[in-house]
Amino acid sequence: MASRRVLKAVLVDLSGTLHIEDSAVPGAQEALKRQVVPFQLLRKEVHPCKRAIAIKTAYGGALSPESSRRLAVCFSCPRLRNAPVTIRFVTNTTKECKRDLLERLKRLDFDIKEDEIFTSLTAARNLLEQKQVRPLLLIEDNALHDFKGIDTSEPNAVVIGLAPDHFNYQMMNKAFQLLLDGAPLIAIHKARYYKRKDGLALGPGPFVTGLEYATDTKATVVGKPARTFFLEALRDTNCAPEEAVMIGDDCRDDVGGAQNAGMLGILVKTGKYREADEGKINPPPYLTCESFPCAVDHILQQLL
Repeated sequence: MASRRVLKAVLVDLSGTLHIEDSAVPGAQEALKRQVVPFQLLRKEVHPCKRAIAIKTAYGGALSPESSRRLAVCFSCPRLRNAPVTIRFVTNTTKECKRDLLERLKRLDFDIKEDEIFTSLTAARNLLEQKQVRPLLLIEDNALHDFKGIDTSEPNAVVIGLAPDHFNYQMMNKAFQLLLDGAPLIAIHKARYYKRKDGLALGPGPFVTGLEYATDTKATVVGKPARTFFLEALRDTNCAPEEAVMIGDDCRDDVGGAQNAGMLGILVKTGKYREADEGKINPPPYLTCESFPCAVDHILQQLL
């Protein structure tokens, strides 16, 4: 790994790190939101008196007992948006388009803008436009919006994501026949499994691997852990990989991929995390911690 520089960007996984389906990870919203008090005054080494003066100034010089109580909670939960870094939310989800994903996050009270989200669906579309191919799209219907305008007539390529409603023999065999005729196989990602409310569930990886095995071909993976995915996510942030850190619940795709791209990787023990996951990659994660709020606390106190 290249030598470290001043931290300029934080990449954050979504599913399993900030939320699991329609439930937020405890404390995740508060750890992300912006406070009115300058970031520098939130550091632990700042004298309490100086911090108190800044708080009163920020709130017009007077605080009600309820406001004081809320501020106590705020300062017990450091917030990432107060830090002088660019934040990007990077996800491999293929169950829904970016528009629907953003609506879900807003319902959960997450402070996130659409242009801050970079998805593997976006990366897949970019590759399709670059190669000028007509894909057979093995993705959920809710994700099709992100491929609006792409010609899918007489397909000469196969794009596969997480598509439980389409992973049947007929569709898999259609993909198989296209690949035998020379069509390229594009995997939006190859995750082994993901976290749902009812437990772990198969990801697209086993299905991609099955097609690879049957056709003796190799898929082009566009999502995490591909190095190109992380570099593309950083493209408009004006920072190098050595100036970024990734937070995620997948030791291989989130942390391993980010560290292979030159970033620091923080593994959180939520979502799909299983005991001893941190030992499955080499080098191991820069840090393993309980959850996203703990990761934010470490970044604010140790990396800035």
